[in-house]
Amino acid sequence: MAGKLKPLEVERQITSGKYPDGDGLYLVVAGPTSRNWSYRYWIAGKERWHGLGSLQDVSLKEARIRRDTARQQVRAGVDIVQAKREAREETKAVETATAAPTFQQCAEMYIDEKWPAWSKKHRAQWPSSLKTYAYPTIGALTITEIRPSHIFELLRPIWVAKRETANRVRGRIETIIAKNVDINDPNFRNPAELTKQLREKLPTRPKRVIRHHPALPYAEASQFMADLTGAEGRAAVALRFLILTVARTNEVVGARWTEIDRSYPTGAIWKIPGERMKMDEDHNVPLSKPALDILDEMSRGAQDELIFANADGQEFSENTMLAVLDRLGYGHVTVHGFRATFATWAEECTDYPDGVREAALAHKYKDETTAAYQRGQKLEKRRALMTDWAAYVSRPGDTLEFPQPSPPRLLA
Repeated sequence: MAGKLKPLEVERQITSGKYPDGDGLYLVVAGPTSRNWSYRYWIAGKERWHGLGSLQDVSLKEARIRRDTARQQVRAGVDIVQAKREAREETKAVETATAAPTFQQCAEMYIDEKWPAWSKKHRAQWPSSLKTYAYPTIGALTITEIRPSHIFELLRPIWVAKRETANRVRGRIETIIAKNVDINDPNFRNPAELTKQLREKLPTRPKRVIRHHPALPYAEASQFMADLTGAEGRAAVALRFLILTVARTNEVVGARWTEIDRSYPTGAIWKIPGERMKMDEDHNVPLSKPALDILDEMSRGAQDELIFANADGQEFSENTMLAVLDRLGYGHVTVHGFRATFATWAEECTDYPDGVREAALAHKYKDETTAAYQRGQKLEKRRALMTDWAAYVSRPGDTLEFPQPSPPRLLA
């Protein structure tokens, strides 16, 4: 049917309002400079207004042609307003994805940021593990594109066969994703989190068989320490320090002079940062006099950042101290086993509370009581324990009889 509007009438119309032409076409006037064509239609019981362009660009004749095209789409069941909105959102999503960094780029930025504080081991493992296990699946995706299904896909081949590697890769991915999301987003859920759904989907792991590190009986500790004191080389000195502090191998070989605090009010401590600890928690080690004597010995002429640097100024490998044990005829025990030697001695020969011993070994805190021994005044209970331990292992080497427990110093 013929339209109601006339070209001259349209050109002169500047009064605000909606002027129908017929079959859903309207001239919508909001003012002298705001005059637009719109197609009005209903779909699923909802009224819609679909813009057809400005009067400045679209004539009455062209507006009618556009109206007819839109009518045909609506008759075919297309909600053209919703379709246009979805198209805009899709374009915006594509533009956002194009601008956002990929997971690999985020990972590389995170590694660069942490690199100066990392140990040699961390510097080797982080890039290598992500390159091998994460990048092939999610490296090219942006953070918002990563789904739990992607994490499942990359973990499934190694979940059973390489248990520890899988755990570390998942944790590293989770950390990098968390680093690159809005902290205020209430709807965010990290796709790499080990949720019940992900755990149930992954292959069932066989129960872990606990293998204890062969340890030296504590009755033989003083004789061994006497033998070790006479051994040459920095690795032997590092092993003595490890025994006196009951630290782990990687913690000792990576020890730095900047971590030693001799200004602590009640005595010197060794402040090991969380990134070098197994549990990712900062750990303070009270230093006994024999341990400080070793530091004094190492500080003479020291030029390296590392306390126990090798001849090249780098960290010792973890096998270096094992070689010392072999040379001294103690190849049947392990370096890590000296932590068990200490734990057994503390349990059987002293009355220190369990929490003191667990805190000294930097084990995961089982309760607030154990955690409390890591800080404040209760740290001094650990200092007393470490002093007793140093005195015990430093006894004359020719005394090998079963040790007598010292008088109780602290009660639980």
